[in-house]
Amino acid sequence: MTAPRRILLTGAGGFVGRHLTAALAAAFPDAALLTEQVELRDEAAVAAQVAAGQPDVCVHLAAIATVAAARDDEDLAWDVNLHGTLRLARAILRHAPQCRLLFVSSADIYANRADGLLDEEAKLAPRNAYAATKAAADLALGAMLGQGLLVARLRPFNHTGPGQSADLVIAAFARQIARVAAGLQAPVLAVGNLDSFRDFLDVRDVCAAYVACIERGEALPPGTILNLGSGEARRVGDVLAELLALAGVSAEVRAEAARTRPDAAARVAADTARARALLGWRPVVPWSQTLADVLDDWRARVGAVGGV
Repeated sequence: MTAPRRILLTGAGGFVGRHLTAALAAAFPDAALLTEQVELRDEAAVAAQVAAGQPDVCVHLAAIATVAAARDDEDLAWDVNLHGTLRLARAILRHAPQCRLLFVSSADIYANRADGLLDEEAKLAPRNAYAATKAAADLALGAMLGQGLLVARLRPFNHTGPGQSADLVIAAFARQIARVAAGLQAPVLAVGNLDSFRDFLDVRDVCAAYVACIERGEALPPGTILNLGSGEARRVGDVLAELLALAGVSAEVRAEAARTRPDAAARVAADTARARALLGWRPVVPWSQTLADVLDDWRARVGAVGGV
């Protein structure tokens, strides 16, 4: 493929964005990375940035990115996740129609499924405001194919790694464990539902998939939908046990209703055959390394002046 000259990355300052910025710089050292904040709520500002940047590729990460944040301000979530995405897509069509848009959707848009793997044809049935805004944007971009939008829709399953906010489950566990080990909290861990099963992927593997989408972009038909996951459903309670063992920490575990999502699927795992076939991609970071890196990251943060 022709190497991209200019890559627009929205959400570069977020958890995934920071990892992806480094991955893009390594993969495309001659490309200009446009990582300035895009104000998705301002149509004129979005249009101006796209017109000035003239990107060959846009990776759209920016979003109200957690279930809790979307629940706390649903109007903002709809404005950013749906309407902000549409503002960006329209600006690309108007000012940089050759630009390939990689939209980062979410596997949270799929319906609950008790067993088996979810492929890209699985039913969409979002169960919360975050998932609904992502599903709406996903579908709206698909409808813009007829206008000439060069878009691929990526549906990552749960991912984690160093630098993640404690608003997400594995980071929340690691933070509490690090604080217990440092003597900053009693040996009691507050948790949600430990009996749900999730498909967890390392953030660095997710970023490798995004890079592969750019490298093979010309071979991806417009409208391509790709699941990104490990293909393995892990019990959340087992992940907690692994982290405790890794840290050498013993603690009482207390379930709290406030940490439980009644809308969450009981079991989630990805069928990633399409991504493997089209991208030549597969996860490579060992699960043990993912957990060790998350725990080390939280040890460092907790050990900083004042702790966290």
